Amino acid sequence: MVLQVTNSPFNQEQVELLNRLLPTLTESQRIWLNGYLAALQGSAVVTASGAAPVAPLATNAPVISKEVTVLFGSQTGKSQGLAKKMSKKLEELGFQVTLSSMADFKSNNLKKIQNLLVLVSTHGEGDPPDNAISFHEFLHSKRAPKLEDLRFSVLSLGDTSYELFCQTGKDFDKRLEELGGKRLAPRVDCDVDFDEPAAEWMSSVLSSLSEASSGSTVVSGAQAAVESGTESEYSRTNPFQAEVLENLNLNGRGSDRETRHIEISLEGSNLQYEPGDCLGIYPENHPRLVDELIEAMGWKAEELVTINKNGDKRSLREALLHNYEITVLTKPLLEQVAKLTSSNGLQELLAAGREQDLKTYINGRDLLDLVQDYSLKGVSAGEFVAILRKMPARLYSIASSSKAFPDEVHVTVRTVRYETQGRERYGVCSVQLAERIKSGETLPVYIQNNPNFKLPENSETPIIMIGPGTGVAPFRAFLGEREETGAEGKSWLFYGDQHFSTDFLYQIEWQKWLKDGVLTRMDVAFSRDTDQKVYVQHRMLEKSAELYKWLQEGAIVYVCGDEKKMAHDVHATLATIIEQEGGFSSEEAAEYLTRMQQQKRYQRDVY
Repeated sequence: MVLQVTNSPFNQEQVELLNRLLPTLTESQRIWLNGYLAALQGSAVVTASGAAPVAPLATNAPVISKEVTVLFGSQTGKSQGLAKKMSKKLEELGFQVTLSSMADFKSNNLKKIQNLLVLVSTHGEGDPPDNAISFHEFLHSKRAPKLEDLRFSVLSLGDTSYELFCQTGKDFDKRLEELGGKRLAPRVDCDVDFDEPAAEWMSSVLSSLSEASSGSTVVSGAQAAVESGTESEYSRTNPFQAEVLENLNLNGRGSDRETRHIEISLEGSNLQYEPGDCLGIYPENHPRLVDELIEAMGWKAEELVTINKNGDKRSLREALLHNYEITVLTKPLLEQVAKLTSSNGLQELLAAGREQDLKTYINGRDLLDLVQDYSLKGVSAGEFVAILRKMPARLYSIASSSKAFPDEVHVTVRTVRYETQGRERYGVCSVQLAERIKSGETLPVYIQNNPNFKLPENSETPIIMIGPGTGVAPFRAFLGEREETGAEGKSWLFYGDQHFSTDFLYQIEWQKWLKDGVLTRMDVAFSRDTDQKVYVQHRMLEKSAELYKWLQEGAIVYVCGDEKKMAHDVHATLATIIEQEGGFSSEEAAEYLTRMQQQKRYQRDVY
């Protein structure tokens, strides 16, 4: 808005000065000025003549620290990215910020902190991410100090399709309060579509901190600080429409599996990545499922529905194809649906005491099952889509080195197909890539940086890579990078799948790297080629003495793949090897692995 004498309390000279000054101010300058003026207003006593005398200094005003500690616990880098963004906003407001991973934070310093922000994801079934485990254990131990002087707030990332949604964040929030801390702002729990609630949490925290340090609220300034963080390059909230260059099936004829190798152009995007990062792809729901859902509900495909808070509209069919998740049921979704219908059956399913029945029902069913099972026809399309989760991106470990393939990114995706409840089911993104994406077509993508899964800075450090199936993808990127940079450290790959003849992903590339010395050694396990199933952990045990020797030489261990089974078995195998070869007790072996994690010598990219 341009100031004028007619729309402001200023005279002509003041209006001209302000109109010259205000457009030149940076965001941080406007925020500072906002807080400064608010503080003046709060401290000034206006006399009858309109003059504001200088307020006397308050001798009993509390000293508010301008130092803020921001701790993050992150498995894939999302919480870490938000922590960096929050730190930047705080620095723009003049706060002194200490940003740290929970694994790198010295727990003894906790007692000295006055302002603490915790940003943490929940991993697996309610577990802390790897780099938050030690701090989580410390905080819940008897060694945790009383924190009466602490002010804190927690931002928790999770997924409502998991039973223990945002459990780690809830743990931290509860424990910090138990130790005497006071909340700067209430905890916010974020689902997979976390941008808006995370921004609201940042605004709330910034307002609280600014109010405490200046004596008055500066909500508008804090909100401006959050909104000013939009990055100009392509990102999670502004994906790049990337052209698909190649789409190949890596499995041989006769395989029970279909694994796609997708090569994607990043030309013109300025998107940068390193080995260990992930590619986010926003998928499209299967057109058949969308059409069946619309028919089951009696909706019209071309009906316009609102798709965001800005009021943007899209046809119902396009919205269900691109904007909303329709293949996963969650308890919060069913609770919202129950409010839109008089279905007694759904109310009964959600009743107290039927938690196990609800969990059983949700598992393996989708939105079409729900509307058919509980006769939801009659609910309007607008009401229904308003309660659906936004379509989450699918993250895939990057399988290429940008040094080896400039302006390209490769991913390795196993196609998911199965049958349950009498219907064929499929992975939303994997089947789209397998059946409906051809070379020359585009996909909306972005780079998800993962600082917790990275090659060592010293290229001479030995590395041990454990990645069965598609878990081998990042190690193709690792070795491609090491070939380009001339890394001299030893490397060892453990790889497994079902059959040697049909399922040996990237076989020719591993053999070339072995021949050229880029890969020092490789051990494979093909579980269906022998009477007795053999997995990567069995190969590790067979080479236990040599593997332990590498650990003693400072090798970094990387594990990528299935979290529920494979990663658990590999972890137990590592503990067994350390115990047997090192002569340790089981407790000492567990401590050995914990130290490796703290030293970033044991890194996992598991899902």
